[in-house]
Amino acid sequence: MKILLPPSEGKTPAETGPPLDFESLSAPELNPSRKRVLTALKSVSKRRDALAQLGVGASLAADVERNTVLDTMPCAPALLTYSGVLYEAMGAAELVSRAAADTTLEERLRQVHVFSALFGRVHGLDLIPAYRLAMKTDLGRLGRLTSFWKPILAKSPELAPAEVALDCRSSDYRSAWPGPHDQVITMGAVTVSGGKRRVVSHWAKFYRGEFAGRLLSDARALPASTDELVARAEENYEVEFTPHTKSKPAVLTIVLPG
Repeated sequence: MKILLPPSEGKTPAETGPPLDFESLSAPELNPSRKRVLTALKSVSKRRDALAQLGVGASLAADVERNTVLDTMPCAPALLTYSGVLYEAMGAAELVSRAAADTTLEERLRQVHVFSALFGRVHGLDLIPAYRLAMKTDLGRLGRLTSFWKPILAKSPELAPAEVALDCRSSDYRSAWPGPHDQVITMGAVTVSGGKRRVVSHWAKFYRGEFAGRLLSDARALPASTDELVARAEENYEVEFTPHTKSKPAVLTIVLPG
C-alpha cells in the first residue's frame, strides 16, 4: 500500500544536514526533470517580479530568496520539511524519530509519497530543502507545473499491480498524477447537520493526516486491499465508501457531526 500526500505551502528549513543530492532521491528517473524545474525556479526567484511570478506576497520574500540557493541549503527528510495541519495530525516528526530505530516503520515511511512541484514526488525519508513553489505556478518555458509533470509522472510507475493507495492529496497534485481509478482511494470529510452535508477542507486535512499516522503507527501491516483499508477507517471514524467508476477513483469519506 502507498499513502499519497500533498506538500504543505509552508516548509521548515533544516538547521543542519547535507546539501541537496539528486542521486540520493527516490525515483531517479525524475532527476532530469527535477533539475530543469530547479534551474527555472532559481532563475524566476532572482527576478524583480519574482513574488508576482510565484504568486506569493511580500511576507514570503525570504522564502523566495531562499529558492536561489536551494542546491546548497541543508536538507532534511521530506516528512520533517513539510509542515501544517496534515503533517501535525500525522505526527510526522515523531514517526521520523521512531523510524531511526525501527526498520519496519522506516520501510513504511518510504511508502509515503509526497507530490511536489519541484521534485515531482519524493518519499517520506528523501532529503530535501525547504522551497517555495506551488504546482499551479507557471514557470515560463516549462509552463504550468501541473501540465509539465503530468506526462512525466505518468511514465514513472507509482503502484504495483493490485496495490492500493490512500490518496490524501489536493486537486492540483492529484491532477499531476491521477493514478489508476481502480487502485486509488481518495479521502475527504463532510459534516452532516439537519440533513445537509457540507465538505470541510480544513478538517479533511486533519483527518487525512490523523488516519495516515494511525496506519503507519499500527503494529499491523498496512492494508493490502480496499476492503481492509475501509475496515481500518471504520475502527475510528464514521465513514462512507463510494466505489470507483470508469472515470473516478473510489472515495472514503469521514462523516463528522454538524
